[in-house]
Amino acid sequence: MENLCDEILQLIFYELHDPMPFILLSKRLYNFSQDPYARAHYFLNRYGPAQAVFEALGRGKVLDEKVLDILMSSGAHLSRYLAQVAIHHYFYTQTHFVKTRWARSVRLPVFIYFMQIASARYGDIPREKGQDDGSLFSSFLKESRYPPSMRSTNWETIRDILETYKDPIMAQFPLALAVEPRLLPYAVDNGFCMDEKYRDFVFRKMFESTLTASDRTADTIVLNVRELCRLDPLMFLSRTVAAEICMEAKSNEVGYNALKLLAKSDALRFDLSTLVEDLIKLFLTSRSITSLTNQLNLRHLFADFPSSDPAVRLVILLTAFLSVEHGNTQHCISSVKAKLEPLKLGRITLKDMLNLLLHPFMDRYTAVFEYMKTELETMDQSRKGLNRGEMKLVAENVATRLLEIDCKGKLLKRLHDEYPALHTTIIRTIMDKHRISIEDLPDSEDQEASSTYEASLCTDGGFKPPEFLSNDTPSVDGLLGGEDIELKLEAVEVGEGNCGATAMELGNIGRESLSHMIRQEEQLPSRSRRRIHYAYFYDHGLDFVPSGKYAYCASVAKWVKNDFGPRSSITAIFMTHAVLNDNCTVLRNYLYDSSPVPITLKHFELLARLGRSVGYIIFPAIQEGAEFFRSEEDYIDSKYDCSMRIYSQVKISSATASKAVSKSFTVPTVTKKRPRRSVAVNRSYAAPDSDGEEDLVDAMMVDVPEEKVDQKKFDQLDLWIKHLGDLQKTEQSKFRQRKKLAGNDPNVDVEKTEFLKSLSSNLRALRKYVAEQRKSIETGGESDYDDSEYIFKSAKKRRI
Repeated sequence: MENLCDEILQLIFYELHDPMPFILLSKRLYNFSQDPYARAHYFLNRYGPAQAVFEALGRGKVLDEKVLDILMSSGAHLSRYLAQVAIHHYFYTQTHFVKTRWARSVRLPVFIYFMQIASARYGDIPREKGQDDGSLFSSFLKESRYPPSMRSTNWETIRDILETYKDPIMAQFPLALAVEPRLLPYAVDNGFCMDEKYRDFVFRKMFESTLTASDRTADTIVLNVRELCRLDPLMFLSRTVAAEICMEAKSNEVGYNALKLLAKSDALRFDLSTLVEDLIKLFLTSRSITSLTNQLNLRHLFADFPSSDPAVRLVILLTAFLSVEHGNTQHCISSVKAKLEPLKLGRITLKDMLNLLLHPFMDRYTAVFEYMKTELETMDQSRKGLNRGEMKLVAENVATRLLEIDCKGKLLKRLHDEYPALHTTIIRTIMDKHRISIEDLPDSEDQEASSTYEASLCTDGGFKPPEFLSNDTPSVDGLLGGEDIELKLEAVEVGEGNCGATAMELGNIGRESLSHMIRQEEQLPSRSRRRIHYAYFYDHGLDFVPSGKYAYCASVAKWVKNDFGPRSSITAIFMTHAVLNDNCTVLRNYLYDSSPVPITLKHFELLARLGRSVGYIIFPAIQEGAEFFRSEEDYIDSKYDCSMRIYSQVKISSATASKAVSKSFTVPTVTKKRPRRSVAVNRSYAAPDSDGEEDLVDAMMVDVPEEKVDQKKFDQLDLWIKHLGDLQKTEQSKFRQRKKLAGNDPNVDVEKTEFLKSLSSNLRALRKYVAEQRKSIETGGESDYDDSEYIFKSAKKRRI
């Protein structure tokens, strides 16, 4: 260290936040630190010319007259506002934002010399309270929302502060650019660098809705935007801010009109119509479409920027029908027509109506059905409205598709109550289309097919948006005069209007309004709010998480269980689909209810076929004493299973006279008879009202001992452990066989399936639980004793 030259020591010196420990290493380093040139250039190189004097005033012990002279001659920035703040702080004349000792650590002769330098440069410096440059700047920002006649500080005053008195940029300066962009060149001369993180904030304040500012017009906003973009090429209106302006097109007409003027003059880097289209499509998967404010705003945007995109069309139709969903039926049709006619959507087709009914946020069918009965036109426009038979067929088609959208339980229940014939249709559809056997599943060796397989029922809405009408829906050919209905809505892709890196540079779009984002920024600390990137709009699929936007929806699987019963063949099919899709919401309702749906060994065999892990809530249900069944046939009694009986009747009838049945088929009355109690079978010779009746009832009520209940639970656990152990051995033998076929090839990595891993760990825990419970029961009586019987034994004396 002693042999290093002064230039190397300077470089080391500049990198230290606190040079004191380094200085005390040797006498040479101490003498080097006493050099005024080294001290001055430490502040210049460490903090830069803009903050060098400010930081030097905070190190009063190392600041003297020579250091100040070197700082001024080397280009350190000294503004009038810095001198005002230092004077106020040093003499305790005004409580300011500096809360530390700062300038008070400077010796008085040195500080007097500092004031002489500032006075020689700027003359008589205002020192009164509220007359410093910072107060004038704050007043300019506050009064920007006032009418021009009420403003005490104009932009020329701020220009002189920046140009003549060289005030550096304060934390609130980006806000001043939104008010007066002409200040930017003067700020740049003082060392201000416009960071792109300030960009969205500046443009948000430009387009902000202000009721008190009478001089705020669309032309003024356009002029400010053009001027700021001309002064700094990095400044441009992003898609993020443009989407926020569009989200309050009705409430902020001045800002929205300014945005349209910029789009007409090609001053934007993106197509505004494409942005509006992408913005409207975002609401297809968001509960916020149910807001009346958003509905009015979306229709206003569509009127200005019409689109032929099917997703946009569906969103606009939703805004019209959702607004009258809870209204009076007599006025809903006229209200819908009044909202749709100005938009010029064209002819409303049956496909549009069916897609409305299948949307997750459409819980009621009344408005849609009334519109179909009175206003829906056929392809040849020969008549309006559907008759009763056609409406029944539409209800059947909708009900069969609602089975596959688990969040549509409310609508399915209402349709089922209105059209009793749907009971048979639902049974037939589930039994014919959704029954799953082991042969229907892909083998676990086909990893791609098994990993992507998804059962059609009990799908988890958090994985993908709900599907709309597809080609496999029962068709209604000839229903509307030969109209060929295409029941497939293309996958909705919410793009960014551009592709690749350009889209990211122009900004992502969200569903938040401009006012909301400004309030969010104002709630953050003022010195960091402009440096924060918002990520609220990066993921739009999360709105379909069951615990998210529509958590109050009713599950189709839950309705099936309540309507058909827990031990029905229909409920068993839903249980199988829930296990395969690992739908925890459905499984929790099925397994932990007062009348649970049984879990069977077949469910484990299906999971083994796919190689998927067992759901984490299945084994706790088994541990709680779930009854063992090999398959659903073991617990479903065909004698009392109404759904199976109805399905058998429909199958036989359709095979004999399908045409006759389609014309005159009536839904049989479904009666769920309870099996007769075993008490009714026992014969008793007691008179009905005799004295021995109470004794007879008491004799029939037998308390089951707790030991027998525990023994029954352990018997069921033993059965589960035995059969699951056999299944584990089978899977292990398959694994060893695959490993044997792979040989010693290093390129082939043979791993255990996820099913085998989860089964092994859970089965081990289940065996441990049974062993511990049995041990506690066997030793439970011996471990209980009274505290009074405890015998204290004296400790043995230690031998010496």
